[in-house]
Amino acid sequence: MAEVINMPRLSDTMEEGTVATWLKKVGDKVEEGDILAEIETDKATMEFESFNEGTLLHIGIQEGETAKVDSLLAIIGDEGEDISGLLNGAAEDTKAETDANETVTTNLTDEEANVSEPSEELPEGVIVVTMPRLSDTMEEGTVATWLKKVGDTVEEGDILAEIETDKATMEFESFQSGTLLHVGLNEGESAKVDALLAIIGPAGTDVSNVAKNFKVATASEAKEEQPKQEHKKTVEAPKEESKKEIPAATSTPVATTATSNERVFVSPLAKKMAEEKGINLSQVRGSGENGRIVKRDIENFTPTSQPASVGKFVPTGQEDYDEVANSNMRKAIAKNLAKSKFTAPHYYLNVEFDMENAIAFRAQYNSLPDTKISYNDMIVKACALALKQHPQVNSQWFDDKMRLNNHVHIGVAVAVPDGLVVPVVRFANEQSLTQIGAAVKDYAGRARNKKLTLDEMEGSTFTVSNLGMFGIESFTSIINQPNSAILSVGAIIEKPVVKEGKVVVGNTMKLSMACDHRTIDGATGAQFLQTLKGYIENPVTMLL
Repeated sequence: MAEVINMPRLSDTMEEGTVATWLKKVGDKVEEGDILAEIETDKATMEFESFNEGTLLHIGIQEGETAKVDSLLAIIGDEGEDISGLLNGAAEDTKAETDANETVTTNLTDEEANVSEPSEELPEGVIVVTMPRLSDTMEEGTVATWLKKVGDTVEEGDILAEIETDKATMEFESFQSGTLLHVGLNEGESAKVDALLAIIGPAGTDVSNVAKNFKVATASEAKEEQPKQEHKKTVEAPKEESKKEIPAATSTPVATTATSNERVFVSPLAKKMAEEKGINLSQVRGSGENGRIVKRDIENFTPTSQPASVGKFVPTGQEDYDEVANSNMRKAIAKNLAKSKFTAPHYYLNVEFDMENAIAFRAQYNSLPDTKISYNDMIVKACALALKQHPQVNSQWFDDKMRLNNHVHIGVAVAVPDGLVVPVVRFANEQSLTQIGAAVKDYAGRARNKKLTLDEMEGSTFTVSNLGMFGIESFTSIINQPNSAILSVGAIIEKPVVKEGKVVVGNTMKLSMACDHRTIDGATGAQFLQTLKGYIENPVTMLL
C-alpha cells in the first residue's frame, strides 16, 4: 500500500524546507534507511532517509523548491500502484490550508507560482531560474559572486553563483544544462525569493521578452517595505544599467558619491580594498570592462594633488560616505534581538568578582603538559555548575508554561564577519575545563568559516557573552531567547582594592546578567550570582 512522505520537521524551529538534491528518482527502488533527499533548512543541509520500502512513485517537491513542513514530499508504494486518490487528497488539503491562511501566509501567490512552471510562451529549451529559498526564514537573497557569466556553457551541477542568506553564504548549483543567456541580478544586489535570477537555454536564443515580462520581480518589488529611495539605489539602478546591455558578468553594485550623481562600477574585492585604504572610488579610473574598477586599479591608485586655491580661502575637505546594504544575517539579528528586547522584560544585575585566585589557578592549570584553558572556559564551567543549583535561571518561558531545564547547555556568543552566532556546549556541567576549552575553540573556528551545523547552534539554556578580550570593562547584553538569562563578561582589571582595611593592588572582573523578569525574580538572580562568585573566586571548588 502506498505511503505518503511529507516534508519532515528537521528542527524544533523549522517551518519549511528546500529540497537541495534528490538521491532517488521516480521509478527507483527504495529500501528502508536509503537516503531519499538532502533537505536545506535555514542553518544546514541534512540527509533525509526513508523509513519505508517500495518504489518511488511520485515526487511532490522538485529540487530547489521550498514547501511547508508536512507538505507532500513523495509517495512510495508498489510498482505500478494507482496513487491518483492520494494526489487528489493532497491537492485538496493544500487548497484548504491556503484558503485558511490567505491573509497571513507568505507562500507564493498564484501569479508567482505559475512563473515557476514551464510557460507555453517560453522559447523551446529555455529555463527561468529564480532566487532560491535556501532557508526556512529566508525572504530575500543577495548575489555575492557569479561563477558563470552570460554566454558561458552551464552543465547540470555547475555552481552558478554564491547566494548570501540571513545565516550563511551558500553555493547555488544549476539543475539544468545549457547556455547562461541572462542574469537578472548583479553581484551585490538583493531580491526577494522567486525573483528572476537567471535564464538558461540554447545558445543564441533571444530571451529579452522573457526577462522583460517576468512577473514575480514586479510583484516582489511592490511588496518591498524599504523606503523607495533606498530601494531604488539597490535594485532599480542596476536594472536600468542592464537595459544598456552592460555584460552581467562585469556589472557590480552601484555606489553614489556625495559629489556626483554618476554611478561607479566596482568589483566587490576592489571596493573592500578601497575601504581598507581609505580611497575615494570617485577618484579612481576603472580599467575593467565598461570602466569597472578592479583590483589592479586600487593597487596602482595614486591620489591626485588638490588644485591650489586662488584668492579667497577654499576648504579642501570633502563630505563623503559609503552605503552598505544590510546583509540577511544582520537583518535576522536585528529581528531576533528586537523581538527579545521588546517581549522579554529585561532587568540587569551587576557584580564585581575578585580574580586573584582565578589568575593563580589558571596559571597552575596551564602548567600541565598540553593543557591550555582560558578565563572564558572557567566562566562557562562555573555557570554550568551554578545553573544546576538554580534551575529557575536555567529556564525558558512559554505563553502557557515555564520549562525548568534539568540539563545545562551553555551558548557561547562568537563574533563572525557581519554578525554573531551562538554555538552550544552541551552538558557543560559534566565536561572538564579542558573539554570545554577544546569545544569552544573548535566551535569558534568553524563559526567564522560558516561550517557549524544546525544542531550545534540550537538548544542552549543559558548564554555567555565575553568582550573582556577587547578590553571592555562592563556591558549589558540582550537575552538570547528562548533562554531566560545571558551573562556579559568584562575584562580583568588591575586596580586598587581594599583588603583587611588596607588599600592594595588587586585584579577584579565585572559581570552583568540580563534576566527575563517573567521567569527570574531579582532575589533568584542574585542567589545564582552568589553561587557563581563562589566558583570563580575559589576555582578549585569546580574540580571537587
